[in-house]
Amino acid sequence: MASLKDHWNKKYTDTPIAQLGWYESKSQPSLQLIENCAVLKDAIVVDVGSGASALIANLLELGYQNLYAVDISDVALEKAKALLDQEQAARVHWIVDDITNPSAVLQIQNVKIWHDRAVFHFLTEEQDRQTYKAILEKTVMSDGYVIMAAFALNGATICSGLPVQRHSVESLREFFGDGFNLIESLDYTFHNPSGDTRPYVYTRFQKI
Repeated sequence: MASLKDHWNKKYTDTPIAQLGWYESKSQPSLQLIENCAVLKDAIVVDVGSGASALIANLLELGYQNLYAVDISDVALEKAKALLDQEQAARVHWIVDDITNPSAVLQIQNVKIWHDRAVFHFLTEEQDRQTYKAILEKTVMSDGYVIMAAFALNGATICSGLPVQRHSVESLREFFGDGFNLIESLDYTFHNPSGDTRPYVYTRFQKI
């Protein structure tokens, strides 16, 4: 059985970026929620499950200076680098890590914004979700933000051949518990490159 790393490396190797089922040419509404945090542009912003997303390029254009792109797939991150010029790519911290068995990501400290549009809904086991929560508690600073997007309750049950855990605002609030305050949430229907619709729920929490 192929590992998760092999699975995602194969996806990014075999499929052009713009044909991937989760591809967005501009990362809305993630950008809006990040901007709503109103942080200084040198604050640490982590994009977990960053893949070959345009979000990093979008954030560089907005002047963010301390970006971390985290993904299990080294192929994805190399493709993301190729979307940028050499000077831009050098300004980003590129980290290959498995969020369910983390190492490098645990070294990041004082995270002001943690953004996830791509990882959490793949964590179908409670143990993996608790590992993820422990990472947030260790790396996100007090008053820092977590922006979490996940497949909604009426969303897909499988993505990229893998099962997913669908979520509501309430289930995400329950997951974060008393250590995080829900600041805002919204429903969003994403239209993927093939034209299919993917209902998402977006949330922004602040760590107490």
